[in-house]
Order: sequence, then structure tokens, then C-alpha cells
Amino acid sequence: MQMHMPASPIRASGYSILEGSPEFDDLGAHLDEAEALGVDLVELPAYAWHLIVGGRLLTNRLDDLVRALAGRRLAYSMHGTLAINLMDIPERLPRHEAVLAANIEIAAAIGAHHLVMHTGHVSDPADDVEVAYSRQREALVRAGDHAARLGVLLCVENIFRFRGVRETATPAKLAGELSAIEHPAVRATLDVSHGYIRCTDARLDPIAEMAQLAPYVAHFHLHDSFGRPTEMWTYHPAEAVALGEGDLHLPIGWGSIDWDAVIEAVQPPAGAVAVMELEPRHWRELKDQVGVLQALAARFRSPAAIVA
Repeated sequence: MQMHMPASPIRASGYSILEGSPEFDDLGAHLDEAEALGVDLVELPAYAWHLIVGGRLLTNRLDDLVRALAGRRLAYSMHGTLAINLMDIPERLPRHEAVLAANIEIAAAIGAHHLVMHTGHVSDPADDVEVAYSRQREALVRAGDHAARLGVLLCVENIFRFRGVRETATPAKLAGELSAIEHPAVRATLDVSHGYIRCTDARLDPIAEMAQLAPYVAHFHLHDSFGRPTEMWTYHPAEAVALGEGDLHLPIGWGSIDWDAVIEAVQPPAGAVAVMELEPRHWRELKDQVGVLQALAARFRSPAAIVA
């Protein structure tokens, strides 16, 4: 009997480039670096660039970005505005939706099929958590319709509780929310480190939680940490690394994430992409980490993969 190793469901891998100038006038050098490293794609930190003002798209800036990205062999994904919160109180929700709509238009214009946005969170002590989740579901359907018309896949990323946040979805809760709307243009970004941190906070099994999200995963964020929420005061970010707590965005292999267990349990549909998010203070590790990322991505398997 001949043994065939099934192909990975991850079709492309790369990394999130440095934020750089808010005018993205140094973008060319970052793209040169990525092409020299031989990655398939880069994730564009559009949240850090001057492209939207008051919910309105700056079309002249977008034209500049389209020109800056043209002619490259790289594929693109895009990380949208981090501050978008579809679980915010109703009075503020229209602003979040306007910014999200502008993000979708940017992604479409630059050919970034995967647009990453963070799942919502509740901070207001008077807000009803389940009502907030319903607001997010309704808003995701509206955004998904807009994304579908423009050929964009909205990828909702799991996060963790921070700075007074009362509630944000665990990976399994996010899976349930995506299942409830079942929109073809709304999938998940699984950030493995975020999953560990959120589950440590909630005293849940991160592997079991992430396995439940796997059927919806179209996009990964891969980086390392020790899976601990931030609890201690530190003066400098290097001290958080020394203490091993918080969302550290370490090189893969520097933290304590059980990657073997993640690969065994998390089986996404075919066609997913994997993006390494490396903290800039660790950029000297980038060249070596590209190979580590590619090897890790190649080890994932889809549910349909069978050894025959």
C-alpha cells in the first residue's frame, strides 16, 4: 500500500509588513524585502495608514496605494481598522459600520481578498452582552453583503479581554456567532496566541475551543506567546517579554504554544492563508522565521485529508 501525504489546506503564507510611514511612502522597501524572502503574500497594515477620515474614504490616497502595490508578484491580505467594534453601544455603531465599509472598499481596490477585522467587545457596564452579540451579528450580515458584492472575504479575528473589556468571544463562541449568520463572505481569522490568552483568562481548553472555530477559518495569524493575559505592570515592552505575559507576537518557537496540538486539532477548510505577525523588535529573526512559518503551515491538515 502506497502512503500519500495529504496536502496542507493552507495555500499561501507570508507575514504582516511593518506599519512604517502613515503616508505609506516607504511601502516599496517593505515589499522589496518580502519579495526577496520569497513569501507568497504580505498583510498590509492599512489601519495605520491615512486612508479614511471620519468614515470617508480618501480616494486620492487610495489611488496612491493602488499604484504603490502594482506590479508585484506578491498577493495581499489586509488588516483593517482595529478600533472597529460591532458590539459597541447603538449610538456609536454607525461610525464603526462606516469605517468597516471603507475598509471593504480599500481591500477590493487593492486586490486583498482577505480583510481582517477584530471581533467585537463589550466594555460599558450597563450594556447587555447578548444584545451586543445580536448587534454584531446583524452588522456582520450587512458588512458581509457589501464585501460579497466587491469580492472581499471578511475574516473576523478572535481577540482577548483588554483594558476593562467585560466580554469578547472565545474561539468557540465566535464559531457559534459565525454559524448563526452563516454568511459566505464572513469567515474567521484564527489568531492562535489570542486564543490561548483568552482561554487562559476564561479557564477554558484553548485547543478544544480553537478546534470548534476551525471549520470557519479562512485566515490564520501565527506568532508565539506564553498564553498569559497581561497582569503585571511593566515599564518597557522588553520586560513583558522577560516575564512572558501578554500578546507578545514572538517568533514561532520562542513561547510555549503547543503547535503540535494546534495542528492536530485545528483542521481548516482548503484554501486558507497563514500570516505571521512578528513584533517589530524581533525583526532580526524575520529571515529565519519565514522558513519556520512555511514548515508550520505545511503541517496543517483539512478534515477531508485521508492517508490512503
